[in-house]
Parts: sequence; structure tokens; C-alpha cells
Amino acid sequence: METVISAITLGYQAANDAVRAATGDITINDAYGERFIAASATPDKRIVINGTPGNALGCYLDGASITVNGNAQDAVGDTMNDGEIIIHGRAGDALGYAMRGGVIYVKGDSGYRTGIHMKQYKEKRPVIVVGGRTGSFLGEYMAGGLLVVLGISSDGAPPVGRYTGTGMHGGKMLLRCDTPPDDLPTQVCCEKASADDIAAVADYIKTFARLFDMDADVILGGTFHILTPNASNPYRQLYTAN
Repeated sequence: METVISAITLGYQAANDAVRAATGDITINDAYGERFIAASATPDKRIVINGTPGNALGCYLDGASITVNGNAQDAVGDTMNDGEIIIHGRAGDALGYAMRGGVIYVKGDSGYRTGIHMKQYKEKRPVIVVGGRTGSFLGEYMAGGLLVVLGISSDGAPPVGRYTGTGMHGGKMLLRCDTPPDDLPTQVCCEKASADDIAAVADYIKTFARLFDMDADVILGGTFHILTPNASNPYRQLYTAN
């Protein structure tokens, strides 16, 4: 049985109460900036949102599936633990803030500080795939996980803003572009991705293409650059001196 909720009629608190009480398929209509939708939602929920949900969509998500037919605002997947978020539009700033598991797919662009403080522990590996461009400070203080920025319609230019990888000390990023950003910090290594590097992320790119009705072969045929922390020149200011 499907549960249908009108966010604008209920308001964000009552709408969230209704989501928590429901299981199975949940459709939320008339979303116009309501906050915290699907906070901590578990694997028994499959949520479709029609409209533009507000800040902290899917915060602390713990296994649910969320599909947004529209754009999303800031802090999508804040401290997300598990599950899947699919956005058929753009996402705001701080996408995946402190994310520690699960996958986020964004068809279009995302804002500043995408992937900030992402982290990984053993088999818990968070993944974000952005189809367009991201704003500045991509992967800021990144401690683990995977960020993939495909730069679709960027014509080979770096699909990022300024200061990519500032404070990065774990994880990896793959950027689909002919030339890498020209302002990377010395604490970040950048090289052209190998066939093995691309193969390691191919399943995520194929899923992205299937979700958004694109050609995976065309996307995978582009040039990728891989960014990783420079172990020989780390951000020493992140650590307390002995």
C-alpha cells in the first residue's frame, strides 16, 4: 500500500511524522522547502518526492531509498549512514556533509563544499556522483569515500570551482575533464586516471546513466583525472604535534 503525503498541506513537522509512521512506498507531493524530510529513514521506506525538499533531506539516512523529482536544497545526506538518494535536478551546498555510507546521485550540478568531511570505516564507504559541476571546496577535509564529478556539458573543462581538496586527507575523487584544476594544493596528488581506476567506478557511472537515461559508454569514454591525498606531504596542521 502506498502512502501519499502533501508536504505543503501538513507542514514539515507533520509531514516528517507521517513519513516516520509509514513503511513501504511513500510519495510526498507539493514539496516547497520543507526541512529534514526522511531524517534517519530506514530500509523499509522507499520515498519519492515531487517538488523541492528543503535543507537536510535524508540527514542521518539509515538505509531508505529517496528519489527527488526536482531540485534539492542544502545539506542533502548530512551524516548519512546508508541508503540511496537520487536527485533528478540540482543539489545545494554541503551535499553529503560528513556522509559515512550509502550513495547519492545528482543529475545536474551541486553547490559549494560537496563531500565536505566525508569519511570511511572498513566496509562503510560513502559515494557521491554528480553529473554536472560542483562549486568551490569540493572534498574539503575529505577523510574517505569516493567523489565522482562527470562534468557533462562542461566541454572538457574542469567541472569544479576553486580550492578543490583543501584539507583532504583520505578517499579519492575522479573528475571527468581533459585538464585538471590549476589550483590544487600541494597536499593533493592528481594524475590521469588509469583503466583500472575507471573500472573501479564504472558500476556507479553505469547506474547514474541508467537512472538519468544517459549513455554510459559515452560518459566512460571521456578523460578522467584522479585526486588522492599526498601521503608524503600531508596537512600537518590537522594533527596535534607530539
